[in-house]
Amino acid sequence: MTANAAPQGSWGSNGMIALYIALGVVLAGVVAWLLLRRTLRTRLGVQKNLRLDPDLNDWLVVFGWTPKVLYVPTLLAAVLAALAMFLHESGWSIFAGINPKTVGGLWFAVFFFNYLIEEYDISIRVLLLGMVGIGFLLLWLHLIGGVLPFLRLFRHLAFSISGTGYLLIALIGALTIGLSWLRGLFHYVAFTPNYINLQAGPAEAGEQIGREDFSTRVDTSDFLERLLGFGRICVTFKEKARPPLGLLVWRVDKKAEMLEKVRAKYAIDYPQHTATPPGPRAKPEERGPSDEPAPISAAPVPPPPSGPMEAR
Repeated sequence: MTANAAPQGSWGSNGMIALYIALGVVLAGVVAWLLLRRTLRTRLGVQKNLRLDPDLNDWLVVFGWTPKVLYVPTLLAAVLAALAMFLHESGWSIFAGINPKTVGGLWFAVFFFNYLIEEYDISIRVLLLGMVGIGFLLLWLHLIGGVLPFLRLFRHLAFSISGTGYLLIALIGALTIGLSWLRGLFHYVAFTPNYINLQAGPAEAGEQIGREDFSTRVDTSDFLERLLGFGRICVTFKEKARPPLGLLVWRVDKKAEMLEKVRAKYAIDYPQHTATPPGPRAKPEERGPSDEPAPISAAPVPPPPSGPMEAR
């Protein structure tokens, strides 16, 4: 310890300075939240308002995930690989047989599969053609006796990563996906029967577009992407200057069903009429004796003759 360095545990030590910085960041975040919470308009708040609206039964609020969310299987594989490497490095004899290169090769296979999903649009036809092509390649290699030499080439791809390295990969990927979800709190799209609301900011910066000025389409052509439960909701606007909007959403089957219900309806606000309470019934008008109509008397009928009738 140098002469100018503060003693460990004092108010001016490096550890205490780091604590001051952390407390300052937390305090600044709390103050910012208290000042801006009245002006923030988040996706969760809009969902709550639409749910409480008695005039709306069908609505949909979505946001676009980052394409890196498709690497969730790779991140889960990294967590499992980190656990396996930590057990291998623990020194227990039961985990001594874990081969780090085998773990690295399996993790790389999952990563390569995710890369194909995220980078290319692979339909069922392309997938089937690719599998048939690989089958013909292996058959041709078998005829010339080159299957095993071809597979031995992949041994050079085996690599070993420590448990900390796998854990760091998982944390970086989770942070990227978390930032995408946080951005989705302020950049989202709300579908209602009469209009679409495009929100792009933490305040009331939304733009409403009538239902006649846009069209929607659900794209699930990427088969591998669909296997993970993801798809795209595409919005095309009548205004040619406005570029189309594509949103990568999870649980696309549920979202597509809700969007179909929203687009199939048109909301109309009827005026609320208040029922008029019935008043007292009017009494019949009282009539006097002079007001009653006189009875109609029949004409007198002459009496028949009393003498005998003369015969003719």
